[in-house]
Amino acid sequence: MIYRVYTKRIVDILFSLTVLSMVWPIIAIAVLAIKLSSEGPIFFTQNRVGLNGKTFRIYKLRTMSVDVNRQIKQTSQADSEVFGAGKILRRLKIDELPQIFNVLIGDMSMVGPRPCLEVTKQEMPEWALRRFELRPGMTGLAQVSGNVSLSWQKRWEFDVCYVEKCSFATDVRIILKTLFVVLFGEDRFRSA
Repeated sequence: MIYRVYTKRIVDILFSLTVLSMVWPIIAIAVLAIKLSSEGPIFFTQNRVGLNGKTFRIYKLRTMSVDVNRQIKQTSQADSEVFGAGKILRRLKIDELPQIFNVLIGDMSMVGPRPCLEVTKQEMPEWALRRFELRPGMTGLAQVSGNVSLSWQKRWEFDVCYVEKCSFATDVRIILKTLFVVLFGEDRFRSA
């Protein structure tokens, strides 16, 4: 409980500052790749639901062509709207790196349930709302256990499991597993 309430936020700040100091050249190269590959803004922002059900603005590097009429749906890197450089940014999760700023300002954590859209929250059963007891994460238990290959129900189960077992050791394990997911792909880490 001490970790959840006090220490986790301190760890988030220190870890995100450390990560940012290492990945800023990657972000800079990604920004250049986006500008050369596609017209439109560098960043993609969207309202998501976070801690205690409060809405915040999430930041990502844009990986899709600009389409104001786009329907909200789960997107994969195979979608035709994802431009060339965007496919690489998505595969290596580089498009998620601007969320380090969400962590620094306190909207997110390095590890936690992924922030969802309001429409997704409205579809959740009552038991799944426990996932909002913690700050949403850049990565989480569901993301290292199959992510988009899982049903929403299974993802929410992983999220609630994380809320119940949140600890420093759990966060370290998830971060290390995230590195393997990025290197080898999500398919190799799909849970049964």
